Amino acid sequence: MQINELSGNPKLVIGVKQTTKILINDQAKLVFVAKDAEQHVVRRIIQLATEKNVEIIFVDTMKELGRACNIDVGAATAVIEK
Repeated sequence: MQINELSGNPKLVIGVKQTTKILINDQAKLVFVAKDAEQHVVRRIIQLATEKNVEIIFVDTMKELGRACNIDVGAATAVIEK
C-alpha cells in the first residue's frame, strides 16, 4: 500500500491513542509513523508493531502523513485495521 492510498481507505484510523489500542487488540494490518514525530510519542507504537509483526511504513513528516490521511493537521501515526 502506498501513502497516497490512505485517504480513501475505510479502515484508516489516525492518532497515537487509537493506533496503540488497535495494536494491543491485534487488529492492525499496517502502521504508518511520521519520522519527525517525537520519539517518546511513537516509541511504544513501534515496539508494539514490531512485537506483533505488523509492517511499519515510515513517512518523512507529520504534515505529509496528515495530508495523506485527508486531515488539515499533522499526524504522528495512522493504522489500517484488519
